[in-house]
Amino acid sequence: MMRALFTLGPYAGLIAAAIAAYYLFPSNLGFVTTVVVAMIFVLSLDLVMGVAGISTLGHAALYGTGAYAAAIFATLVSADPLLGLAVGAGAGAAIAFVSGLFLMRAQGLTLLMLSIAVTEVLSSLANKYSGLTGGADGLSFTPGALFGRFEFDFYGQLGYIYAVCVFLVVFGMLRIVVASPFGLTARGIKESPARMRAIGTPVYWRLVSVYTFAGAIAGLAGALGAQSTALVSLNVYDFQRSAEAVIMLIIGGTGRLWGAVIGTIVFMTVHQVAASADPFNWLFVIGALVLAVVYIVPAGLLGLPEMVKKLTGGAR
Repeated sequence: MMRALFTLGPYAGLIAAAIAAYYLFPSNLGFVTTVVVAMIFVLSLDLVMGVAGISTLGHAALYGTGAYAAAIFATLVSADPLLGLAVGAGAGAAIAFVSGLFLMRAQGLTLLMLSIAVTEVLSSLANKYSGLTGGADGLSFTPGALFGRFEFDFYGQLGYIYAVCVFLVVFGMLRIVVASPFGLTARGIKESPARMRAIGTPVYWRLVSVYTFAGAIAGLAGALGAQSTALVSLNVYDFQRSAEAVIMLIIGGTGRLWGAVIGTIVFMTVHQVAASADPFNWLFVIGALVLAVVYIVPAGLLGLPEMVKKLTGGAR
């Protein structure tokens, strides 16, 4: 299994795409880095929604907490980027565990509303303690040199390489987790919680564990996003961040990790192009894209080859 998970094919494709983006968009690496950070964030959401079936519209709570934790740590303790990532991941996991203790007892609409409420509470706290977080003005900081040698440059070249390396590590780790007994149990809970309880699975604590692990990944994404921009503001807790992550996941396809990657790239590329062409009506294009995917390819873009295969097979 381990050998199959680390076949060179998928990673060679990802690395080739990353190298191509580096040379194709040398003056726009900041945006490409944002896409990479978003992919990590949406991967964490896929673990929650796609694998474990946990409905949430408050995933930004975990991202934002990781971003603020990394920024405050860099300001008060150490500017080391790798330590900042660890702190961000730890903060995301901590808030996911604490909130998950009551969120995982809810279902459906109640769970959705509670997840939004957690995000709003954290946003209010960040605004209230402005002396620490910067409040509405945001908190700016300067990330230290990577490994004590490599300084972040103005053009974002090191930041992009750094983000891609973190993404590859996270993606590989999540592939292992999803294929492990832990991940398979989470899938079983999504399919039938009652059946999993019947065979002795502690469903509640397993969901808390999945949510906590996803919180660590989301917090890491928040820390990485903060380091790439050297700024954290209250918008890390925006509802739009959570909603857009859900849309990206729907576009790509849930539960298979690759859908998070594909959906993020497609959404953010269409968003960038549409917003540049028409800053006032770009949402129409995004809405049309989502409607097209939901009605034509309900399984997401990842299910497009299978759908085409069925259609061509039926035509014969």
